[in-house]
Amino acid sequence: MSTPDPAQGRRQLRPTDVKRLNRDWRRRTGARLDLLVESVTQPFNMGSIIRSAAVFGVEHLWLAGNATPPTHRNVAKTALGTDRLVSWEHAGTAAEAAAAVRKEGLRLVAVELTADAVPLHEAPLDGDVCLAIGSEDHGCSPALLTAADAVTYIPQIGRVGSLNVAVATAIALAEARRREWST
Repeated sequence: MSTPDPAQGRRQLRPTDVKRLNRDWRRRTGARLDLLVESVTQPFNMGSIIRSAAVFGVEHLWLAGNATPPTHRNVAKTALGTDRLVSWEHAGTAAEAAAAVRKEGLRLVAVELTADAVPLHEAPLDGDVCLAIGSEDHGCSPALLTAADAVTYIPQIGRVGSLNVAVATAIALAEARRREWST
């Protein structure tokens, strides 16, 4: 007698099942999660960041420096309509954006490789938090790092020293929500 293959009963969820599943996760989510994006200039990166922000329930997107706005025509190619789901504003310089974030009562945690950064899995991501990411080439500016309450990095064991900014953002947003859902 053979053992039945459990994978035979698997099927992809239908759209209504996905909506029900997402609704259940939203009920488990109470903390506010925002995102500060400083000087990300590539429209495709910005579109991917916006899509990830929408997926993980980012309430507000703070743009600083010369960040490409969601209204740029090439952002839509990767945002796939999700730009309408996340409110946003250009908040000026990194220091001005950080001040606006603090005024809203959020802790500002920058994602960057610095001497005092803690691994992402140890970062202070509890409660209402705003993650901050910097440009594709230079990361977070000194002004943004100075304004941050904490700095975190994504541990990497491969032979490459960095991730694409959109991928790093998605990982950090996922960890923030995972942490909330695990408590």
